[in-house]
Amino acid sequence: MATQARDAAIVGIHEYPSRDVEGKVAPMHIKARSAAAALADAGLGWQDVDALYDAAEGGASGLSIAEYFGIRPNVIDTTAVGGSSYEFHAAHARSAIRAGKARVALLTYGSTAHSNVARIGAGGRGGGIYPADNLESFAGMTLIANYAMSARRHMFEYGTTSEQLAEIPTATRYHAMRNPEAVQAMRDLEFLDIRETTIGDVVNSRMIADPLHLLECCMISDGGGAVVIAAPDVARDCAKPPVWILGTGEATRYPEVGGDITTSAAVQSGPTAFGEAGVTAAEVDIAMIYDSFSITVLTILEDLGFCAKGEGGAWVEGGRLRFDRPDDGPALNTDGGGLSSNHPGMRGLFLLIEAARQLRGESCSQVPGARLAVAHGNGGMLGSRHTGGTIVLAGESA
Repeated sequence: MATQARDAAIVGIHEYPSRDVEGKVAPMHIKARSAAAALADAGLGWQDVDALYDAAEGGASGLSIAEYFGIRPNVIDTTAVGGSSYEFHAAHARSAIRAGKARVALLTYGSTAHSNVARIGAGGRGGGIYPADNLESFAGMTLIANYAMSARRHMFEYGTTSEQLAEIPTATRYHAMRNPEAVQAMRDLEFLDIRETTIGDVVNSRMIADPLHLLECCMISDGGGAVVIAAPDVARDCAKPPVWILGTGEATRYPEVGGDITTSAAVQSGPTAFGEAGVTAAEVDIAMIYDSFSITVLTILEDLGFCAKGEGGAWVEGGRLRFDRPDDGPALNTDGGGLSSNHPGMRGLFLLIEAARQLRGESCSQVPGARLAVAHGNGGMLGSRHTGGTIVLAGESA
């Protein structure tokens, strides 16, 4: 791996600190403030940005986002594929940099989902034009119902238990309690009894969509952030050590006759990313996995190759996903994840941010000597149409 090409790196990151802005700022303000802070983190300025990536979640479009920031990029990418958009953006930024079309790419995200009282998981799914709508929407199918359906099928097929699924939110809460911003987020969002949780706490929490309990569901917060990706000549002169993008993968899955709703798009994007990076899942120290619900993480861990399909339940047992168990497997969502730190509607950018923190040695739940990380975003709905974006990252010393 030491001789592997290093052709694009994350050089600047920022996570907007508040998860409850109380309507005082708009998504575009969050994006702009985060972008300025991420550029400062890298030791760069607005004038250095020549590639802009945006999922139009803040209200602006490709026609207006550059104007709002006051920059003139050579590359504008408005790929919008749900929560994994930012993994797609990172992959596209790397490609543009490798092709010589850009040297400094800016990715931003901003959302006021909590202040807007958005019913992300339990509300209606809207009127999207999808081939299977006639089989889903008319019956009032909600987003969380898709995930619950996948969880129940996984239990039926493989004997997975609620106690095994509970290992995932228990691990992420363990990490969240070491992250001051996550703890403050839980206070601001009026969580009850804020502390490390147990398996019993999770399985005895209120049922939301059978078999998923309250503590297996992500929070709904405000928030945002920014990531700066740069060419090697820029990266080596930046203020912080570069975090290199080694491999990327993109995929989508959708309902089809005979399809397996316990398998995610990671089964396609993962091998592509790991193959390009020349590493295996067994070598990964940090797994930043989109945790909208516990079952999301379990299926993606299997599909990325951390364990065989159907063995995820037994594999996650015993607290092996905690940051202080580095010999047992990758540390999961060490910022606290969407379950206990933030989930403003699309969480993919935060996966890149915390992975970069870990590989810089800056995490609140730091894994000693972390060298390799994977960030995998899931967009859309597990059990229905969704996307998967996989990014394999390495620290400067890897």
